[in-house]
Amino acid sequence: MTDKIPVTVLTGYLGAGKTTLLNRILTEQHGKKYAVIVNEFGEIGIDNELVVGADEEVFEMNNGCICCTVRGDLIRILDGLMKRKGKFDAIIVETTGLADPAPVAQTFFMDQDVSDTARLDAVVTVADAKWLSDRLKDAPEAKNQIAFADVIILNKIDLVSAGELEEVEARIRAINPYAKVHRTQNCAIPISEVLDRKAFDLDRIIEIEPDFLEEGHHHHHDEEMQSVSVAIDGEVDPEKFMPWISNLTQVEGPNILRCKGIVAFPNEPKRFVFQGVHMILDGDVQGEWKPGEKHTSKVVFIGRDLNEKAIKEGFLACAA
Repeated sequence: MTDKIPVTVLTGYLGAGKTTLLNRILTEQHGKKYAVIVNEFGEIGIDNELVVGADEEVFEMNNGCICCTVRGDLIRILDGLMKRKGKFDAIIVETTGLADPAPVAQTFFMDQDVSDTARLDAVVTVADAKWLSDRLKDAPEAKNQIAFADVIILNKIDLVSAGELEEVEARIRAINPYAKVHRTQNCAIPISEVLDRKAFDLDRIIEIEPDFLEEGHHHHHDEEMQSVSVAIDGEVDPEKFMPWISNLTQVEGPNILRCKGIVAFPNEPKRFVFQGVHMILDGDVQGEWKPGEKHTSKVVFIGRDLNEKAIKEGFLACAA
C-alpha cells in the first residue's frame, strides 16, 4: 500500500473555491512534485490556465464530466503517469463542479492497472459557506459531494454570519457526520490537512474519527441522506460477514455512496479494514490489535433509502 502513488480527488460545487485550493497547494513550499489532472465540463478549458505552479504537470480533460464521458481519459492519463513513476510524489484530480465523486473514486478500485499502482488517499470537498444550503436544495451533485467527502473545506466563511455558519455546518454534519470539517477563508489551510490524509489507513481513521470504534454516535440525519452505523462488542465470523457485506453492496450498491468499517476476526491479530463505493469493495488486514484492547467491530454506511433495520440486523447476525 505504501508503494502506491497517493491520489487526492478534489471536488466541490461550481464556484466553491476548488481552483483556489489547488493553487494554494501548488504554490506552498512543500518540496514535493504533484501531477495534476483538471477536468472541465465545457469544450474549452479555463481552469487549466488558472492553475499556477510551473513545476507541476497539468493534464486537461475537457468536453465532458470526469464521472461519466471522459472517465476513459482519466484511466489513460493515470496509466501514462504510472509509467513515469518516481517523477512525482502524488496525483491531484480536480473534478468539474458537477461531478459525482463516486464513479471517480471507483476508478481506483475497478481498473486493475490503476489499483495496482495508485491508491485513493482522500476525497476533499470544498463547500461554499454562503451558497451551500441553497445548492443542497436544488443540486443533487452538491449533496453527493458532501456525503462522499473525507475532508470538507467550508470556505468563504467571511461572507456569512456566525449563526449562518453554524447552520450550514449543521447541514453538512447531517449529511456526513464522519468527514473532517475545516472552516476557511480563501481556502487557507495547511496542506497537511488536505493531502496525504491516508483516509482509509486505520491509524488515520482513528486520528480523524477518534470515536470511530466507540459506541454512542448520535446524528441528525438529512431528509434524503442517511448514515447508518452499527457496532458489535466483539468479533465477527468472516464466513458470515464476507457474504453479507458482498451481498449488501451488490443489492443496495446504487444507494450506498460510501461504506467503511473496522472488524475483528477470530484468531486474527490484525484488524480487517474495508471501504466501499456503491458496489465496489476493497479491504485488507492492517494494524494489530493492541494487547488487552477491546475487539469492537464497526461498520458505517452513508447513502439514500438505506434500510437501517435490515443493515443493523444483518451485521449483528455476523457476530462470531
